[in-house]
Amino acid sequence: MIKTRFTEMFGVDHPIVQGGMQWVGRAELVAAVANAGALGFITALTQSTPEELTKEIARCRDLTDKPFGVNLTILPALTPPPYAEYRAAIIESGVKIVETAGYKPQEHVDDFKKHGVKVIHKCTAVRHAASAERMGVDAISIDGFECAGHPGEDDIPGLILIPAAADKIKIPMIASGGFGDARGLVAALALGAEGVNMGTRFMCTVESPIHQKVKEQIVANDERATDLIFRTLHNTARVARNAVSQEVVAIEKKGGATIDDVRHLVAGARGKVVYEAGDPDHGIWSAGMVQGLIHDIPTCKELVTRMIAEAEALIAQRLNRMTGMVSSKAAE
Repeated sequence: MIKTRFTEMFGVDHPIVQGGMQWVGRAELVAAVANAGALGFITALTQSTPEELTKEIARCRDLTDKPFGVNLTILPALTPPPYAEYRAAIIESGVKIVETAGYKPQEHVDDFKKHGVKVIHKCTAVRHAASAERMGVDAISIDGFECAGHPGEDDIPGLILIPAAADKIKIPMIASGGFGDARGLVAALALGAEGVNMGTRFMCTVESPIHQKVKEQIVANDERATDLIFRTLHNTARVARNAVSQEVVAIEKKGGATIDDVRHLVAGARGKVVYEAGDPDHGIWSAGMVQGLIHDIPTCKELVTRMIAEAEALIAQRLNRMTGMVSSKAAE
């Protein structure tokens, strides 16, 4: 068993996290992750109202007695969701772990902390991680350029971003973006992280509440099968490459594109239909470059158990054998 500051702080068996994913982070997946000994997060804004979130938290509790959390992503919007009401629903439901992401979460962090809730803040830059640490969060999830969703605008991959953040951050840090197997977990630990966050990999599990055809598409895709959209709007997002994402990229390449030029293509309702109806070309949906490392659709238990067993073997056998070879040569 691999123990880190993260597993000790959050009371889980394994240093593996399933972070928030719009339309995907529902009770059945989160409970399966929790029952596998990892940490899963219900995505608050997948639920249409704070009252529905309260029901989803209760549904998850019916499926597991292990720790789980809720993700609350704060993004600028013309008509923002009632974030304070979602926050209150989380607190009143007795949830003790929250993943925040997005824009200036200070008021939310303060209220969560006041009610004894541990906060992991997800960010895409070292400066943002340092700011969140000063804000008083308990842990950081640092998201490299390889990730699905929003990688920020700095384009720094995990191999650089993780150790750069580890040099500056004193609280536990989870590595996110590009992780899907034991090799990534061991690498993240070596780079200074206390565990890994996986989104796309957990999307492609038996318990993931998305259509089987989408899971099969993830398995079929390779590491090149993503597009970066909204680059010209300075709100970059990595999504699965399909006919719709290619149309968005083409519109942006013409220059001068506004959100109104692509709104009909990127509407969240179209992405929701992808997951529900199983048509990977119907709309935009998030997926990371890690698709190239995903070759099956296991249960969450199978995935977590396999990752930990293979990580322990990597550490005990391959790395130790290399160290032994170096020691033997030195002795000669």
